Amino acid sequence: MNREAQLFDALDATTATNAKVDALVAYFREAADADKLWVIALLSGRRPKRPVTSTQLRQWAAEVSGIPDWLFEASYHVVGDFAETVTHIAKLEQRMERSLAEWVRYVEDLKDLPEVEKAARVKAAWAGLEGMELFVFNKIITGGFRIGVSQKVMVKGLSKATGVDEDTLAHRLMGDWSPHHTTFHDLVLGANEGDDHSRPYPFYLAYGIEGPEGTAAGAGVQDLLPLGDPREWQAEHKWDGIRGQLIVRGGQHYVWSRGEELVTDKYPELEALRKALPDGTVLDGELLAWKDGAPLPFAELQKRIGRKSVGRKLLADVPVVFMAYDLMEHAGVDIRHRPLTERRELLERIVADAQHPMLTLSPTLSFTTWEDIVAHREHARTASIEGLMLKRLSSTYEVGRRRGDWWKWKVDPLSIDAVLTFSMQGHGRRADLYTDHTFGLWHEGQLVTFAKAYSGLTDAEMLEVDAFVKKNTLERFGPVRQVKAELVFEIAFEGISPSTRHKSGVAVRFPRIARWRKDKKPQDADTLESLKRLAGATLSSTTEP
Repeated sequence: MNREAQLFDALDATTATNAKVDALVAYFREAADADKLWVIALLSGRRPKRPVTSTQLRQWAAEVSGIPDWLFEASYHVVGDFAETVTHIAKLEQRMERSLAEWVRYVEDLKDLPEVEKAARVKAAWAGLEGMELFVFNKIITGGFRIGVSQKVMVKGLSKATGVDEDTLAHRLMGDWSPHHTTFHDLVLGANEGDDHSRPYPFYLAYGIEGPEGTAAGAGVQDLLPLGDPREWQAEHKWDGIRGQLIVRGGQHYVWSRGEELVTDKYPELEALRKALPDGTVLDGELLAWKDGAPLPFAELQKRIGRKSVGRKLLADVPVVFMAYDLMEHAGVDIRHRPLTERRELLERIVADAQHPMLTLSPTLSFTTWEDIVAHREHARTASIEGLMLKRLSSTYEVGRRRGDWWKWKVDPLSIDAVLTFSMQGHGRRADLYTDHTFGLWHEGQLVTFAKAYSGLTDAEMLEVDAFVKKNTLERFGPVRQVKAELVFEIAFEGISPSTRHKSGVAVRFPRIARWRKDKKPQDADTLESLKRLAGATLSSTTEP
């Protein structure tokens, strides 16, 4: 596994994209096919299932190191990464030479072994590897394989090494493939490309419209003017659901999420579209909780996310529709290269012919000026919509995030001023800093926790808050420190929903730090009642299990 160790070391050692691509090209030109296949799998999120628990690994690591459990835990929280912590404490005794593919098999074979034998084999591996090879093994066994390279960069390196077009590779790497069921030759060179009816296409992702301060909240008409003539654009709502693809091929249907998860079984009501749509159809759209002709809040859809099975009551309470807004394949032919106007015309015809309540068409918005677009956006939140999408009428359907033809303009986030109450150290390069924070709002004279956030501060502010936490700790709870209630921050978020899992009784969506309110004292922070008033009718009309 030395070649893979060198690759991952090179990827982790630089932030330069070209250097990462060069390292990948060199690897893909030299490594064995079986190992290359697993590198592609690992870097695209296809990791072996974990055969052991975190508790077991920590116990065995403490035993190997010869230090007390509490000291290992303290070391782990300082380092911030379990794989790196074990790499530091393990000692090489008798070197074990295996390829990457063989080490993956070694990990997978642990699954059905008794715990005693699992422990013996894991400890043997720790004693048989060192340095980056040991680090890679630990990443594989913990399932937390993140080496600082995106799939887009990986595809670029693979393309340069093989001569296969990047967009073609991106498509071939989509879907429910595994190194157990394919070969490097079949997957990358497309030897059996037409065999998988379930394979989705890569999604086209829009760039955000931003104002002078780099946020959508600061944007206005002046930021739309560079887009040119409004007549060259199509506008529609940015729906608040789950981006997905609906595929009908070979008499079967498949539903994919943007995260490349096959979720067909989670939305059984969409099975009826198998017969309603012509064979060889692939739609891009949004999975939405929908009732009585209108979208339900995202919190309602969350009730179905992650469920292994969906009962009759949940199906009735939270029905899901597929909101289509693009057509990628028509009559079995990839039409992504055709302009949006043509794809839209075909899509409208398909949805009209289907005439099915589980399939609806994302309507286009009427406008003649950019001022009209601003007005549409101002009304978006009241309609339970995230914002607007702007698409050039001549645009083709691209791969990944491409600047120029597709733009998203989200509504301004909600925000509230809260008090910092607890902090925990971060992970990776932030492992020695307190960067993961918990915030509270006033309720009956006490601060009640309502959100956690770890992004939004500058590097200088992170250092300043870290110093405050270390000097003003009231109590410790393992890695968490309770601090004096002195610092106030504006917390931005996308939405509010009721929650029985939070002491505050509410949950906020995508919380992050908007700014440090050094102008405010803790007693000036907002109340829980203020947060509930922000939610308005949405909070009173939805529930959470």
